[in-house]
Amino acid sequence: MPRIEGRLQAANIGLVINTADPYSVAVGEHYIRRRGLKPAQVLRLALPTGTTITRDEFEHLRGRIDLRFGRRVQALALAWTQPYAVDCNSISGALALGFDAALCENSCKPSRPSRYFNASTTQPYTDLGIRPSMLLAAPSVAAAMALIDRGALSDGSLALRGRDPVSVLLLLNNADPARNVRSNLYPPAGPVPGMGVTLRVEPTLVLPAGKRMLMVSTGAARLDFPGPLDWVPGGLGDHLTSYGGALDPWHGQSTALEWIASGATASHGTVSEPCNHLQKFPHPQVLLLHYLQGSTALEAYWKSVAWPQQALFIGEPLAAPFAVPDWAKQAAPTPAPLPPAPAASPVTPPVPSPATPPGNAPEPGALPSSAPAPSPAAPGASPTAPSSGGTPLPAGKPSPGQG
Repeated sequence: MPRIEGRLQAANIGLVINTADPYSVAVGEHYIRRRGLKPAQVLRLALPTGTTITRDEFEHLRGRIDLRFGRRVQALALAWTQPYAVDCNSISGALALGFDAALCENSCKPSRPSRYFNASTTQPYTDLGIRPSMLLAAPSVAAAMALIDRGALSDGSLALRGRDPVSVLLLLNNADPARNVRSNLYPPAGPVPGMGVTLRVEPTLVLPAGKRMLMVSTGAARLDFPGPLDWVPGGLGDHLTSYGGALDPWHGQSTALEWIASGATASHGTVSEPCNHLQKFPHPQVLLLHYLQGSTALEAYWKSVAWPQQALFIGEPLAAPFAVPDWAKQAAPTPAPLPPAPAASPVTPPVPSPATPPGNAPEPGALPSSAPAPSPAAPGASPTAPSSGGTPLPAGKPSPGQG
């Protein structure tokens, strides 16, 4: 796990507003005010407002982004809920890594590795040629404005001593082994020394009773929250399933929008069937340890996904609850800043088990015989893609009225 110095700042962000979408215009203007963006950091253009855009529409968008922002903008905030995909690619994956047409022939296969995975850089476009993005997506304009406000409120809120502790819930769903595969990557339960963070490995049913939650990691087709959850500002929550990033729930599965509606500040989901390759989902240890070092929500989430071509990231990009405030750095008053996040042993990017031989693929809805096991890789290295692997995820049951 690399040591992180610094983070993305508001001056590094480019905001894209879709002038054909009233939601995008209202949310974008609120983000400009809340984060103090300058006119040169904003691109306004008209885009289709459906769930997906064509390859030509995507190339037009990417060209306008490159022309407007050049090399000075390191990351993007996209002020909309849809479009979220370019064919089988997520719009965020395609913008960062380029559109991958071959992936759409079989979206379950390994996809392009990201050099941004577990990287130490705070300048991804300058250093790596990758411009990560996050959608300012929420169920409504009012919910999006509240999301943005939570992100701004979170900045530095957990970086000082004397505050109440926060919890990280690493949830087990043994009834759904195909979606429970990330449990192999969970660190041991207990306190993180000196950080005021307690890790809990619990069954999924404890989620509604969670208190002061910083992060939740689970796997499930449906979430079924009873209502808002007890998040701290800057909270991260996601679930491993096939279509968590397909934000219009035609598929009957819960989406990342449900995390935002529950009070989380950022989330993740895939827009097309990924199979349960662990590389296509956030690595819980990488996500947490980058966040604890003061990284933004965008940085922590992006750096935790090794193969992000199908990954959609939503939330407030600049939320950084563990970033030490400037006044604390300069004056070191009491309460003092927390110590840096503890050093971790080398992160082990997940590698899936061998693929089922052709002709012997599991029937739809079949569960894997065993969970994939992680294998070692050098810290900060982008893992090499195995030739095959992953298991199709069982279909979730549609909610009433959904196909």
